[in-house]
Amino acid sequence: MRVQVHDFLFRELHVKECTSSEIESNVNSIIVPELPRLEHFWSFHSFLLLATCSIALASDPSPLQDFCVADLKSPEDFLFRGLHLMGNTSNDVGSNVTAVAVAQLPGLNTLGISMARIDFAPMGINPPHTHPRATEILTVIEGRILVGFVTSNPENRLITKVLEKGDVFVFPKGLIHFQKNLGHEYAIAIAGLSSQNPGVITIANAVFGSNPDIAGDILAKAFQVDMSVVYQIQSKF
Repeated sequence: MRVQVHDFLFRELHVKECTSSEIESNVNSIIVPELPRLEHFWSFHSFLLLATCSIALASDPSPLQDFCVADLKSPEDFLFRGLHLMGNTSNDVGSNVTAVAVAQLPGLNTLGISMARIDFAPMGINPPHTHPRATEILTVIEGRILVGFVTSNPENRLITKVLEKGDVFVFPKGLIHFQKNLGHEYAIAIAGLSSQNPGVITIANAVFGSNPDIAGDILAKAFQVDMSVVYQIQSKF
């Protein structure tokens, strides 16, 4: 079956569809016919936040009880505040990820979902990374964002697309992916992830910033460069 970029893309989630029978709310859901590649991943539930939709895919083991908070103290265990606040993008890559996973929201434990807000400075990037335990589905709230992921060996095919406000794109579980703000204004995206603890491995940090360092000769041979280049890059991490 031929794979096309549009199989991973859904547009116009920012468009509100109202009917005469609408009373209080309207939620637009994304299902397999609209986003074909989702049929290869786990089932998911959509939810509304910040006047838009973020989507969560459920892939963690199904819970055997209503919830599982280790030390249940109050309804606050099920609440996270402040996702409307912009993250600090004054860093080398020009982006900030505000995660809402089980570490920040204990009530997510065993529920198999989490989310994140990604803020981008003008021309900022969310550098190539992977989520070892989750598929990600991303919605552009503001801005124009280039997204992409790379398929596994031996093809290593780059699947990439420019997203506008309201567009939705899915990143398959475990694959290296990235985002870049193409505009000269700040951009915002909301991501849903199919695990309460999706994990993140930023490729550059892991390869060149490991503790202790990966031996220079190994990286030099892997990247087909001189060891001095490896040491120069390692010094930045």
